[in-house]
Amino acid sequence: MLTEKFHSIDARLTGWMARYGVTLLRVSLGLVFFWFGVLKFFPGLSPATGLATRTIELLTFGLIPPDISIYLLAAWETAIGIGLIFGLYLRGTLFLLWLQMLGTITPVFLLPHEVFVHIPYAPTLEGQYIFKNIVLISAGIVIGATVRGGALVDDPQAAKLQNRRPS
Repeated sequence: MLTEKFHSIDARLTGWMARYGVTLLRVSLGLVFFWFGVLKFFPGLSPATGLATRTIELLTFGLIPPDISIYLLAAWETAIGIGLIFGLYLRGTLFLLWLQMLGTITPVFLLPHEVFVHIPYAPTLEGQYIFKNIVLISAGIVIGATVRGGALVDDPQAAKLQNRRPS
């Protein structure tokens, strides 16, 4: 009796997670991008401003000065956030996200003295900020897997069949 009740509750919970998980992931990821993007519009509010502008300056060979690049990055991140929150142009939004994430990782290679206290194992606060982006990239991959109408499956048998199908 108790086992049946547990399985019933478990099935309902996993069903709910399968139905709403990707949407919640998309909206929460969008909120993070929107929030961090908006902060960059206001000098001194984003802890990433200095490292971000130095990185953009290096990547553009000084063609985009810091006082302009921070607003471009702010607009870019805010646009990603809006796209994710509202599910707009998801392929394009995710492309912008992955491009932005690629840019975010470059300080590890271009400015390692600003990313690590002890290279390569003890990141600074800015380095930790960069490395957490692995989770954001992974979230984008999960969301990207559903842009053609795919969804999470809570049924183990259906999942086994799905994994056996040739690609």
